[in-house]
Amino acid sequence: MRADSFRLTREDGAQVHVYRWLPDGEPKAAVQIAHGLAEHAGRYARLAEALTKSGYAVYASDHRGHGLTAASADFGHFSDAGGWDRVLGDLWALNRRIAADLPGRPIVYFGHSMGSFLGQAFIAAHGDALAGCVLSGSNGAPPAIANVGRGVARFERWRLGGRGKSALLQKMMFGEFNKKFSPARTEFDWLSRDQAEVDAYVADPLCGFPFTTQLAVDLLDQLGALSAPATVARIPKTLPILIFSGARDPVGANVQGLIDAYRNGGLLRVTSKIYPDGRHEMLNETNRDEVTADILAWLDGIFAR
Repeated sequence: MRADSFRLTREDGAQVHVYRWLPDGEPKAAVQIAHGLAEHAGRYARLAEALTKSGYAVYASDHRGHGLTAASADFGHFSDAGGWDRVLGDLWALNRRIAADLPGRPIVYFGHSMGSFLGQAFIAAHGDALAGCVLSGSNGAPPAIANVGRGVARFERWRLGGRGKSALLQKMMFGEFNKKFSPARTEFDWLSRDQAEVDAYVADPLCGFPFTTQLAVDLLDQLGALSAPATVARIPKTLPILIFSGARDPVGANVQGLIDAYRNGGLLRVTSKIYPDGRHEMLNETNRDEVTADILAWLDGIFAR
C-alpha cells in the first residue's frame, strides 16, 4: 500500500484535505470515503488498508470544519451560508479528481453517519458517476418531533450567532444517543462496544468537538427530504447500494425506513445488513473484521458481474 495526501483548492478558496491510499498494483476501482460529524477521514486508515489489499484505491476527504481541512477557529463549522451545498460540491470535486487520476476506473461512494446523509444527496445528484454506494450508520426519514430540533437549532443560531456553539444542541444531537447505554462509562459509549475504540475517539483531538449552530441548521434542514420520493426518483435505478447498521445504533432508529424508501422507489439493487447488538461505528465494533469482510464481498460482487 502507498499512502499520501493532497489538498483540493475550491472556487471559494477552501483547501480540502484528502488522504489517498493506493494498492501496490493497478487499482480495479476506487472507493471515495465521506466521514461523519465531529470526526475525520484519517480514522478510516484501517478500512483503507483492507481495501487496498483487495486492489482498491481509496480517497477520503476531511469535510469543511473537520480534520486537517479545518483551521482551528473553524472546527465544527461548514460555512456562514450554503454550507451543505459547499460540502457536497467538495465531494463532487474529489470525485472528478479521482476520475482524472484513475481514468476508466469505477468509483464507489462510502459514507458514514453524516457522510451517509451527504451520500443520500450525492447519489441523487451524481449517481450516474458511481458504480456503487455504501451507507453506514445512516437513517431514513426523521420523526415529526425532529421539527422541534430544527426550531431549537434556529433559536440557538439567533441567540448565539451562526458560529456560536450551543451546549443544548450538543446534548440534543450527541448526548441523547448515550441514554440507551446508561450507566455509561464515557459520553461516547454509543459509538462501539469496544472500549479501546471509544477511548481512542475520546483521546483524539480531531474528534468529539462541538459544532456550530449554523452547521446544526445545515444538517437538520436536509434530513427530511433525503429519502423522500422526489429525491429517491433521481437515483439511478440500477445503482448497487449497500446499507448496513448496528441494531443498537441510536442514529439509525429508522434505517429500515431508508431501506424501504429505496426499494419502494424502484431501486433494484439495494442490499442491507443489520448487525445484532452493534452500535454506531460498525467499522470500529467488536465484530469489525466481519463487517469489513462483508463490505469487500459486496464490492467484489459488483465488479464480478
